[in-house]
Amino acid sequence: MKKDIHPEYREVVFQDSSSGFKFVTRSTMNSNETITMEDGKTYPVIKVEVSSESHPFYTGKNVLLDTAGRVEKFMTRYKKK
Repeated sequence: MKKDIHPEYREVVFQDSSSGFKFVTRSTMNSNETITMEDGKTYPVIKVEVSSESHPFYTGKNVLLDTAGRVEKFMTRYKKK
């Protein structure tokens, strides 16, 4: 194998911006911000907008859409004249 071509993995914290949920994992991402976790260690923090804690698929809080209104709007817009 070639030397110096593999990324450096380190422990980082991913923080969900919408729910505040944080978890430690290994990643190659860098960040200038740091956070001290409950274990007393300081980690770089990567802020994400969606995680399993806030995504509707995992939380079961699906957003209901007005599909009937959309279908009617589509039919009136593209109705043959």
